[in-house]
Amino acid sequence: MSNTSTTRIGALFDIVVKEGGSDLHLSVGSPPIIRVSGSLVPLLQQPVLTAPETEAILKSILPAPRWQKFVDNQSVDFAYAHTSESRFRINAFTVQGSIALAMRLIPHEVHTFANLNLPPILEVFTQRQQGFFLVVGPVGQGKSTTLAAMIDRINETRAEHIVTIEDPVEYIFDAKKSLIHQREVHIDATDFHSALESAFREDVNVIMVGEMRDQETVSSAVTAAETGHLVLSTLHTNNAAQTIDRIIDIFPSSQQDQVRVQLAGSLAGIFSQRLVPRIAGGLIPAYELLINNAAVANLIREGRTHEITTVIQTSSQDGMIDMDRSLAELVRKGEVTIEHAYERALDPKTFERYL
Repeated sequence: MSNTSTTRIGALFDIVVKEGGSDLHLSVGSPPIIRVSGSLVPLLQQPVLTAPETEAILKSILPAPRWQKFVDNQSVDFAYAHTSESRFRINAFTVQGSIALAMRLIPHEVHTFANLNLPPILEVFTQRQQGFFLVVGPVGQGKSTTLAAMIDRINETRAEHIVTIEDPVEYIFDAKKSLIHQREVHIDATDFHSALESAFREDVNVIMVGEMRDQETVSSAVTAAETGHLVLSTLHTNNAAQTIDRIIDIFPSSQQDQVRVQLAGSLAGIFSQRLVPRIAGGLIPAYELLINNAAVANLIREGRTHEITTVIQTSSQDGMIDMDRSLAELVRKGEVTIEHAYERALDPKTFERYL
C-alpha cells in the first residue's frame, strides 16, 4: 500500500466532507472533481491525475482479495471507511485502459423523515407487518438515504429482526429496539437472490434489498412479501406506473399474469423521488407516492398500469402524492425555481395547472 496514495485520497475525502459534497470523481488526465448540490466542481488547485496514480489510489483502498475481481471484470463496487464519521461507496471501472473512480459519500448519521423533507406518511409503511415497498428514481436521487431513514425508524419503534442485503453495505445501523444484520454481496453472500433465499431461514421480519437487479431477486422479494415479511427495496425507474411495468416485464410472458396477481396482493406502495436544487442552497426532494388500495390492485391485475398516474392524481385524500403537485408546492413555497421544477415535471401541462 502506498502511503502517498493513502494520504492523497484521504485529503480528497476530507475536501468532499468539508465542502458538503456528495461525490468524488477521479479520472486520468483530469484533476479530481467533486459534486456539490448536484453540480460538478473541478478541484483546479489539485494536480491532474496520471494512470499510475489512479491505480495506486485504488490499490490503497480496495481490499486485497477484491483486486483480482476488478482485473477480471474491469469494474468493482465496494465501501471504504475514511473516518468513523464518513464512509464512501465506491465504483472503480476502466476507461480506455485506465482506472477511474466514482465515490459517493455515505453520511454517518441516518436522518429522520423530517430532516430529509420527506412526507410523514412514510411512517405508515414502516409499521406494516408485511408487504413490498419500493423507493424508485434515477441514479443519485437519494433512494438509499430514504430507505435508510425507513429502516432506522423501524429500528427505533419495533423489536424486529432486520436483515439488509447490500452491494456494498452503505449506512451502518446501530441496533436500537431491533436486531439488525447487514449482509454484503460478494463478501457475506454470492448475490442478492441467494441472500434473500437464505433470509427465509433466519427468522427475519424485515428485509431490505439494496436493488432489484434480476428476475430471481424480484421473484423471491415478492414471495417474501406474500409470506409475512416487510420487504423494502429500490429500482431505477421514473414513477410508479413504470416501476410496475418494469417488474412484470422482467418475467417471461408465460409468467406475467401470475406475477400481476402476486404483485397486486403484496405491493404496499411505491415512492418515487427527485432531488431539486434549493434556492437557499442544497437539494430538496419532490416525490410521488402510490398506495396500493383496491382500485390500484385491480389495475395491476388487469394490466391497466397506464391508468395508475390518473389514480395518483385523484387520490390525494387517500394519502397519495402526485409528483407534479409536489413540484408545484415547492415552487409556491419559494423552495425551488419554476425552471428547476419544470425540468423534473412528469407532465409539464399538469404541472402548470397546479401552479
